[in-house]
Amino acid sequence: MASRSGPYASLRDRVIGEHGVVMLIGPPDTGKTTLARLLLADALNAGRDVAFVDADVGTPTVGPPACVGLKFIRSHSDLDRMDPADELRFVGSVQPQGVVLPHVVAATDLVEVARREAGFIILDTTGLVSGVVGQTLKYHLMELCNPALVIAMQRGGEMEPTIGMLRRFLSARVAKVSPDGVTPLGPLERANIRTKAFEAELGGALDRWKVGHDVFAPTLPEAFDESRLHGMLVGVQDKKGRCLGLGVMQWADGAIYVATRHGDQMNGLRLGSLRIDLETFSTASVRLRELMFGI
Repeated sequence: MASRSGPYASLRDRVIGEHGVVMLIGPPDTGKTTLARLLLADALNAGRDVAFVDADVGTPTVGPPACVGLKFIRSHSDLDRMDPADELRFVGSVQPQGVVLPHVVAATDLVEVARREAGFIILDTTGLVSGVVGQTLKYHLMELCNPALVIAMQRGGEMEPTIGMLRRFLSARVAKVSPDGVTPLGPLERANIRTKAFEAELGGALDRWKVGHDVFAPTLPEAFDESRLHGMLVGVQDKKGRCLGLGVMQWADGAIYVATRHGDQMNGLRLGSLRIDLETFSTASVRLRELMFGI
């Protein structure tokens, strides 16, 4: 097999021989998604069955924000337009804090779906890699998705605590690399990307469906004031537990509605931890316990 040239050449030569899941970890703006595209292209060229699981809920490449997305890469044209997801799982937030469990469940579930068709899977992860939440998230993703190789991208030594933990407790095989020609995005640029992604999913004319008290997960408490749901982001679910896309709750004329493009197959609604403005597509975090019980 000929050696690759260009960015990350030696790493790409190593990865092309891997089977199963390759997990990418690293802080924001270290080029995880750029590297993922290179590795996916290499696998396609080698005749592999390929899938990409995007667990970056803040600025995803596959699907809308607040979701984990799965894309089967069947041709190089799929790499040019990865946004339409083949499967989605709703997480309900654009950052892992407070949603580690649903985040890990979503990513693990889609990795298992990907394994049914693909022998080579790239799992991209969020840029939160340090502290209790970041390390807990990466630990459980490693534990449950069981990647053959973890690629840790770092500019200095910022990944060493997480790498050490994964090696010590889970015998992880880790390849460390430095970003190659990546220009970091500022917080405003990252926020603008997220806003445009929400607008792509929820902008324009949406269908509005009247819904009952019993369609939500978590279940609403007795005597809950449904007007408090106005503006809440929801995952529109089918009867098999798959997320069809996003919706936004609306309170009008004494009734509660969901505005969405995915109502035809809707079987239930999962409450997220965000309130969203359908004019500006700006979001604000909401604690579900506070929403439900006022505490």
